[in-house]
Amino acid sequence: MTRRVRLLDYGVGNLHSLTKALLREGLEVETTAAAEGPGDADGVVLPGVGAFAPAAKALAPAKGELRDRIAEGLPLLGVCLGMQLLARDSDEGPGAGLGVVDARCETLEHERLPHIGWNTLEGPKQGSLADLAGRHVYYVHSYALPADAPDTIATSTYGTRFSAVIQRDNLIATQFHPEKSSEAGRIVLAAFAQLVEAAP
Repeated sequence: MTRRVRLLDYGVGNLHSLTKALLREGLEVETTAAAEGPGDADGVVLPGVGAFAPAAKALAPAKGELRDRIAEGLPLLGVCLGMQLLARDSDEGPGAGLGVVDARCETLEHERLPHIGWNTLEGPKQGSLADLAGRHVYYVHSYALPADAPDTIATSTYGTRFSAVIQRDNLIATQFHPEKSSEAGRIVLAAFAQLVEAAP
């Protein structure tokens, strides 16, 4: 039976390329308003489109359910802004994130923002995403979790080092866009699909 994931839409941007990338991994994708939460899906995706404050507001009605379901083992993939929403809060604007990562999303320290383009991953050294080590990935962002954020397994540097990949149990999050990152992106999406397939 094909596993179904929910892609939560914050109300802005084009989610088409991420949807196509997830479909290629054999997942069924259902796009719903962020406020609807995970429902009975086998996994949930927080996409990388929009700004922190309006996205946090859109997600707020489902925050309690999302936190509970993540704690129960629901596989979650966070992409770019979706990774930032796992934090407590953000320099970008008001509002509270999910708080499942005990960190604050910070402004990148670089004279030229946003950070757009390819950059190298430092790590991870082991685990299911070890094949990401040293690969080039595609970024579009001005904010990121700090390099020492909990469960960070890989970083990149743009002015300063920042968290590029977080992995913990049923949770994978990337500051880069896997749907735009060629083979590195496929490694991430395949690992998420495996989590979804293995979930009860």
